Amino acid sequence: MQLRPWQKEILNDIFELRKDGRRRYRRGLLMMPRKNGKSILASGIALYSLFTEVGAEVAIVAGDRAQARIVFRECARMVELDPILSRKLHTLRDVIEYPETGSVLRVLSADASRAEGYNFSTVIFDEVHIQPDDKLWATVNLGSGARRNPLVLGISTAGAKMNSRGEFSLCYTLWQYGQRIKSGEVDDPTFYFRWFAAPEDVEWNTPEAAAAANPAYGDFLDPEDFAAAARSLPRDEYETKRLNRWVTSSESFLPQGSWEALEDKTLKLDKADPIVIGFDGSFSNDSTAIVACRISDKALFVLGHWERGLDDALTWRVPVEEVEAAMTGICLSHDVREIVCDPFRWQRSMEAWQQMGLPVVEFPQTPSRMVPATSAMYDAVVNGSIKHDGDPRLARHAGNATPYYSRNGLMVRKEARNSLKRIDLFVAAIMAHSRAGTLSTAVGPKPAAAVQLIEL
Repeated sequence: MQLRPWQKEILNDIFELRKDGRRRYRRGLLMMPRKNGKSILASGIALYSLFTEVGAEVAIVAGDRAQARIVFRECARMVELDPILSRKLHTLRDVIEYPETGSVLRVLSADASRAEGYNFSTVIFDEVHIQPDDKLWATVNLGSGARRNPLVLGISTAGAKMNSRGEFSLCYTLWQYGQRIKSGEVDDPTFYFRWFAAPEDVEWNTPEAAAAANPAYGDFLDPEDFAAAARSLPRDEYETKRLNRWVTSSESFLPQGSWEALEDKTLKLDKADPIVIGFDGSFSNDSTAIVACRISDKALFVLGHWERGLDDALTWRVPVEEVEAAMTGICLSHDVREIVCDPFRWQRSMEAWQQMGLPVVEFPQTPSRMVPATSAMYDAVVNGSIKHDGDPRLARHAGNATPYYSRNGLMVRKEARNSLKRIDLFVAAIMAHSRAGTLSTAVGPKPAAAVQLIEL
């Protein structure tokens, strides 16, 4: 293996020493697109770590044992081909031993409980983006506390921002942490961070994007292969694997970055602003959402949200009376022109609101209703004709939405029926936006029923 200058720079940085002779970095994240030699570089780091101290415990972990063996096989191949290493080291199926010092390199299961009890000196954590949660990462970090110069190094390509529970993935969380260190927002001199990626302002299918993201582009990566991949792969797949850009989900409804581009934190909802309320209610497992769309400029605001937490019991139920009171309060304090509701499971509440004089409009989530509403929302996001205040709950639900092609046209849904990636806030926003577009040419004084309710 002939190290390139950028590979030497990575290694020099990772193993940089402080003035007291200890390593600067104890953990870190190295991210680059596929086929840039991540596995070979990782195997070199793992083998080198066998020789850094007596009784070293080096581990290779990944999302599953098969993935971890990819790096291990590179280690075994290096030992096999080098006469000095092959004389000093013993290679077994999942273990490489250095008998002279009692040092061991092993492949570990992805099960966090099986990684407990070790005293790691170095851990190579391959393909962090496929980890379902942070349990294994936490376990291997806690297992290296007694070492003088420990290193837990995550090596990965970008993936989906959200995991199956609707939370930020481990890899995206570590990436955010690295970005905050890089910007000076967080001070952590012990965390190594290096991210190779195409800038967001460079068109995704251009040679400039490929060259910016891939340090091996034009060296051992053929530019013609990138051009062919850009033509044949889905865009999200190409941007994730070849440009190391983050995608909202594995099959996102909205184009990457489009929702974030609409954020305006200066937005404020005035109580006199005419609005349409989108209401998407649930009973237990999903969430219940109240989203306002301002008729004048189609700005979106979350006014109510009830969602079962990840740690809540399965017996958790939406507090119906609280939701009903919240809706009444919103109508008392704001100029609500319509409350757009799907009557499923909330018929009694809708009837109660109607008896109180609230402007309830039934909006069943049938294809005939949702297809044009979904299309209108998509066009509005892509064309930049709506805004939002950056509410992270709405951003999360918008990012969780995946496309569903019914025989009537495009709709949105969760990626799986039992998924914890909820989309109710985004669905409520779609409904509110649809009706706000209908009412935008007919905004007059507040209806008499609503005025009477406020006076009461």
